[in-house]
Amino acid sequence: MITCYVRYIIDPAKLDEFERYAKMWIPLVTKFGGRHQGYYLPAEGANNVALALFSFESLAAYEQYRIDSLADPECQLAVEFAEHCNCIVSYERSFFRPILD
Repeated sequence: MITCYVRYIIDPAKLDEFERYAKMWIPLVTKFGGRHQGYYLPAEGANNVALALFSFESLAAYEQYRIDSLADPECQLAVEFAEHCNCIVSYERSFFRPILD
């Protein structure tokens, strides 16, 4: 299993828009075989940092999701929404391998 950690820098004035964007992506990750662990919005501390965690069975499965999602109309709508409202300033992805019992 591989878990993708995405750290977003968001526009704090557009938190509602970012939350809408996040809610669009959770079922899309599931649609492509992943398991979403959720988005995490600012609560205390920095008001412009949000996180997302989701997992796929392998890095190859994640890479296939990336390819397939590019052609998916629902994914395209989510990307267009974020671009239109400009709620995301930047983001970075990291990948982790969990240690489970």
